[in-house]
Amino acid sequence: MAVSAAVATTTTLNPKLSLLRPHFCPPRHAFPSTTPFLTTHGNWNASTYVHNQRRLLLLPPRAFTLDVPGPLLQDAGATILVVAGAYGLVSGFDYLTQRQIIEQNLSRKLVHILSGLLYMGCWPIFSTSTDARYFAAIAPLLNCTRLLVHGLSLVTNENLIKSVTREGKPEELLRGPLYYVLMLILCSLLFWRDSPIGVVSLSMMCGGDGIADIMGRRFGLHKIPYNKQKSWAGSISMFTVGFLVSVGMLYYFSKFGYFELDWVKTIERVAMVAIMATLVESLPTNGGLDDNISVPLVSMLTAYLSFGL
Repeated sequence: MAVSAAVATTTTLNPKLSLLRPHFCPPRHAFPSTTPFLTTHGNWNASTYVHNQRRLLLLPPRAFTLDVPGPLLQDAGATILVVAGAYGLVSGFDYLTQRQIIEQNLSRKLVHILSGLLYMGCWPIFSTSTDARYFAAIAPLLNCTRLLVHGLSLVTNENLIKSVTREGKPEELLRGPLYYVLMLILCSLLFWRDSPIGVVSLSMMCGGDGIADIMGRRFGLHKIPYNKQKSWAGSISMFTVGFLVSVGMLYYFSKFGYFELDWVKTIERVAMVAIMATLVESLPTNGGLDDNISVPLVSMLTAYLSFGL
């Protein structure tokens, strides 16, 4: 009787508790009147039980569960794979350079070509969440941080300096290589995989500009009249490879259903982008505007006007 009186008094003062009583309170037959402990300490036991129920009511429904959405796990895993792949790519070419299997300039340009294209090619492994682009941008952002740390000589890394710079100076990391990763971040956040503009811009910067230097150094006997630092071989290679890589990457993303294209018009538009990017790359800059800025920005503008997006 003491237990019933205590519970009844408490539930009367607290209507919410009375509504939840069937869910939290045990049935009456669980405490038979013949139980010695309940007979002796009935008042204390009832008040303690009700106090515990009040504490339970203050806890959120999922206080003891870990609800991690699927897209979050997918994007986190994809980010780890992309970061590991980027590190493995650079480390692999560093090894080949140290072993003198390939020369430093060729290694640097191959990293320039492959790192951006492989990064872009990994975009489909991220989820359809609106936050996926931010996860994807983590990889170039980490690289950006590393370039700043070593470019400012806060930490010394001779292998990194040799693999991505022309003259082996730390401050070079703050120019071309830094601009390169900044453009990767910009295209990821601004355009992502749903727009052909970012795809074409990165294709021209990575594939087109990268191959221009390689071919120009080897077959650049005939120089462009208005810029003796550039050759016809380099410019023709940039247009051809940039165009082909752009079309190939557009086809790649269209197969995943990110956008649909009229391919006759698309080829014409990509050709226009390739012409403008090649022209800008061939202009004399006298050490001013870097190709890793001028080429993707002009490609973005031309693609925006051409595709009308």
